[in-house]
Amino acid sequence: MEPFPDQFMEFHPIHGTNVRLDHSGTQATRVESFANGVCFSKRPLKPGEIFLIEIEDKELGWCGHLRVGLTAKDPRSLEEVPEYSIPDLTDSGDSWIFAITRNHNKIIEDSGAGGQEAGDGGLAGGRRLGRGEVEDGAVGEGDRGGGGNNNKPKTFFTDSHLHIENIRIPRDKLVGRSRPGRYSHILDDLYKTNCLPPTARRSRIGVLYVPKGQDLADMHMVINGEDMGASAKGIPSTQPLHAVVDVFAATKCVRIVQVEYGFSSLQTLCRKAIQKHIVHRMAIDWLELPEALKHYCKYE
Repeated sequence: MEPFPDQFMEFHPIHGTNVRLDHSGTQATRVESFANGVCFSKRPLKPGEIFLIEIEDKELGWCGHLRVGLTAKDPRSLEEVPEYSIPDLTDSGDSWIFAITRNHNKIIEDSGAGGQEAGDGGLAGGRRLGRGEVEDGAVGEGDRGGGGNNNKPKTFFTDSHLHIENIRIPRDKLVGRSRPGRYSHILDDLYKTNCLPPTARRSRIGVLYVPKGQDLADMHMVINGEDMGASAKGIPSTQPLHAVVDVFAATKCVRIVQVEYGFSSLQTLCRKAIQKHIVHRMAIDWLELPEALKHYCKYE
């Protein structure tokens, strides 16, 4: 893939009635109820470009979590933003939304679908692939506890980039980080190895589409630096595709995380140089640095 220049990601000003955006347009908060929290990216995504968000806050008492995906609908063309992304937006066509759950987000392709090409019949609107991991079967969260992938080496947290076919995404921003505390160093390692529930605070979830030829694409979900597989195949890529984020139920607030694809900014290079020479990012508090720089090094 040809590299594309970094562009600032924002939420679209058109969104659900219960959503409030901050002044930067990068943080979306559902201020009441559990629905009407559908948001869109301000502009369509480019092939291989990830729309990455972090869960900032949760609200107890609701059943269900964040929903993320893609839509070929222009938000400006909607008479009104649907109350729910699933089923309202998906049933209207040209939208592919994935419900994030606590445990079973990895896609396992059906054996019968393995030999089919993305362009096989009936895919004008894209198709959902596979299923979530077995709730009560041998395959546990993160492929632990048995199953065919048990011997697959877990290298996703040691590479500097996430590779999805011919797409390379810098892993630096893909993994969530905990807030300050006595056990921050332990929690950070759990985020890096994707052991915490994807619905936890500070988890980072992204969506992108990968071109597959014949003007079609696959939609991939990325959770804390790990590719969950193609959650939808045969999506028409000739029309603009906006990211969809439904701040639903137990998920109350999310913020966009900016990803740098080209040369790192001077700010990022300084952060990496500082973090390279400390035991843990919380040790930055002991350094004689401006507070704004300390905050950036600890949380970004």
